[in-house]
Amino acid sequence: MLKTVKAMVRYFMSVVPFRLGPALITTAVLLALLATPVPDGLKPAAWHLVAIFLTTIVAIILKVMPIGVMAMMAIMAVSLSQVTAGSSKAAIADALSSFSSPLIWLIVAAILISRGLKKTGLGNRIGMGFISLLGRRTLGIGYGLAICELVLAPFTPSNTARGGGIVHPIMKSIAGAFGSDPGEGTQGKVGTYLALVNYHANPITSAMFLTATAPNPLVVDYISKASGHALHLSWTTWALCMALPGLLCLLLMPLVVYWISPPELKETPNAVAFARSELARMGPLSGKERVMLGVFGLMLLLWANVPALVLGDAFTLDPTVVAFVGLFALIITGTLDWDDVLGEKTAWDTLIWFGALVMLAEQLNKMGVIRWFADLMRDAIIASGLGWPAVAAVLVGVFVCSHYLFASTTAHISAMMLAFLTVGVQLIPAAYAVPFMLMMAAGSAIMMTLTHYATGTSPIIFGSGYVSMGLWWRVGAVMCVLELAVFATLGSLWWSILGLW
Repeated sequence: MLKTVKAMVRYFMSVVPFRLGPALITTAVLLALLATPVPDGLKPAAWHLVAIFLTTIVAIILKVMPIGVMAMMAIMAVSLSQVTAGSSKAAIADALSSFSSPLIWLIVAAILISRGLKKTGLGNRIGMGFISLLGRRTLGIGYGLAICELVLAPFTPSNTARGGGIVHPIMKSIAGAFGSDPGEGTQGKVGTYLALVNYHANPITSAMFLTATAPNPLVVDYISKASGHALHLSWTTWALCMALPGLLCLLLMPLVVYWISPPELKETPNAVAFARSELARMGPLSGKERVMLGVFGLMLLLWANVPALVLGDAFTLDPTVVAFVGLFALIITGTLDWDDVLGEKTAWDTLIWFGALVMLAEQLNKMGVIRWFADLMRDAIIASGLGWPAVAAVLVGVFVCSHYLFASTTAHISAMMLAFLTVGVQLIPAAYAVPFMLMMAAGSAIMMTLTHYATGTSPIIFGSGYVSMGLWWRVGAVMCVLELAVFATLGSLWWSILGLW
């Protein structure tokens, strides 16, 4: 009997796709929350939804299973428990409600579009073009990688695809050309520096464009809700607000990283020759690359609302509509084919887990949990006697630093941002609410600087072995403080000049 049980356990452990230790911790969290008395101000169903939500977040942080599987677990739990409705039919409708959101499909369509950058080789061509212009010094290569990130950011809402899938292979090719290889212990030649620049350009560019990372449209939605729909950031408004402080951060970052982690090789004249040889190997722009450029130009014009500015408001297009126009254009011209669409696992994975997290956040808001938590936090801050500038600093600082506890920006934003925005709007004078909300928007991307698990890009670059964990965290902390300071000072001044406050 004991032998049979042991055999069953071994089989179970070999086939079940989760980590037993984290799974047990997550289960204990769920049971503990369900056993906790319902707090004053919440209904039992709302507290049970909180238990499901927090358990899902803990499971994602501990990486019990792939994030898509944990999202399906949340959908199943909401449906079976019927915490949001009185029947199974209504509960499953609530659990699947977010999948009709244009926000979700904007992200999916744009990730599918970004596949064309890799398939056509246009992303690699852009990167090598900048290296050929700026690559005579290691610092110049760093700026080349940063500019490459900046150029790609408006069109790649998956910051992981951009930083890890497009720019990182370019960075590794350059490091390899100089014999900088972690396997040989020579990563310090140029590889460590370039890997850090490769990574830290990613959060900055993610903050600069609405379509530069998946959670940004969710941030826009939360800011609109917290402000009573008084502040709704369009693609153009977001880009304009973040342009000046973002560009300064992008200008300073390679220098700061160079100071903290200087490369052994300062002069790299061969990089120019390497990039030019790669460009020569690629040959002239292919037809598909030209189509990609044309589609990108069209999408940028439409996202910037140029037709409406010229022809009137009747020609205003929703950003999701623009994304589908671009995707259809790539498919109908043969730049992408249907197998590319079906094979883009990142897009469909994002659809599931992002949709589930958005659903949980919406249901928490609908059931009054966000308001309840915001009221508790507001009362605690009022009791502390802090002035409004300190309140704003504490809210932004705590929100950003709490990302040490998260391995997903989307999970973090879904869990905390609306509550923090709501409290800030209540306690900060109306005249200063806009810069606070814009600081929160910037902070939602800046927090990705902190750890080697902060976002999907970080484990890709960290896992390549060029940067030690200690150095990664030190540089991350410095860059986080620097970027927050730039947005708080230059950003606030810029937003005032723009007439936003």
